[in-house]
Amino acid sequence: MAITLLITDKNLTVQGDPLTGWTNLDATLNFNAPAAGSVTLPAYPYVMSQLVPGNRLVVIRDGAIWTAGPMEEPTNYRWSLDDPGVGEVDVSFSDDLATIAGQITWPEPALTWAGQHGATWRQFTATNAETIIRTIINENAGPGAIAARRIPNLVLDTVAGAGTNTAVKTRFEPVLDVCRAAAATGGGIGFRTRQDGTQIKFGCYTPADKSATARFSTGLGNLRAISYKQTAPTVTHALVAGTETEGSTVRTYLEVADATAASNWWRVEKYVDGGAADNSAGELTAAGTNEIAEGAAPVELAVVTVDTPDLMAGRDYKLGDKVAVALPHGLQLTDVVRSIRLQATPHDGEQVSSVIGSQDATTDPRIVRLVRSLNRRLGRLETR
Repeated sequence: MAITLLITDKNLTVQGDPLTGWTNLDATLNFNAPAAGSVTLPAYPYVMSQLVPGNRLVVIRDGAIWTAGPMEEPTNYRWSLDDPGVGEVDVSFSDDLATIAGQITWPEPALTWAGQHGATWRQFTATNAETIIRTIINENAGPGAIAARRIPNLVLDTVAGAGTNTAVKTRFEPVLDVCRAAAATGGGIGFRTRQDGTQIKFGCYTPADKSATARFSTGLGNLRAISYKQTAPTVTHALVAGTETEGSTVRTYLEVADATAASNWWRVEKYVDGGAADNSAGELTAAGTNEIAEGAAPVELAVVTVDTPDLMAGRDYKLGDKVAVALPHGLQLTDVVRSIRLQATPHDGEQVSSVIGSQDATTDPRIVRLVRSLNRRLGRLETR
């Protein structure tokens, strides 16, 4: 194990010597979401001088950057007479997706906030998902944003050619929420940031299907825990209604269905406000498709794995890849790698584990969906 911790400023300039004497490093990478990490450090003066607001923490594992991003809690210091040394400080950090997560989508990103117009939306119709995501990032946080909104040193990475066509209509929503929706409906692609020299590069990628080679089972000794639940879908038929036009008696209605789920279970209808007068730009279809995607989760799988010499995270599979899991009772499932966690101490070495499964199994989807739904509805009300 070779782990190096560095502190940089916003311009990615290293601020001092590598941090030594650390204990209890824990850094988790998440699929299409910011990382989460913490580390305990001795509160030496040279350490404390670097732990200031706005600086970043870089975790380097075996010569490659594991994660790099802002310190969300740079100093959580403690000292007592029972341990009369310099004391300890806990640092919480993320990756550079966390800085992007602080932005919302502006309907007219080329204008100042005071220059925004009341009934405008930022929308894309029948557009490649990668193109949508890159554009959203560029104009709200990247080089294409107005000067006050640009994240220092953030640039777009090389085009990956990932994703399929989808539609997006947004205003005043969290940037990463919009990107996740486009990624999910546009081919299940991934996005991430990476530090490259003095630049933070944002890019998309196509997760790989590794289910034939990346397999987990009790017999292989690479499973730590399994949670498996099969539930009925919350929606199989999204009944989408177009926005009513003042003075008109005509309203557009569209049905988006998951016929397979309805056949396997039963028909579950849900009314959906399409947010557009008609489907000429594919917006009603996109609204129905998003609702079906959020409500169709008949299998919730949460698997915690452990690295072995034969199968290692980052080497043999990565975030977003599809892998195979053999349950103890004989059923084999395939699902997505949602997170990869690095835990390390100087004395015990490192342990790398992954969480595999549906997003419902690793988040609180009801709260998340409620907030997103309310944001969409409030945005639509503001335009009426």
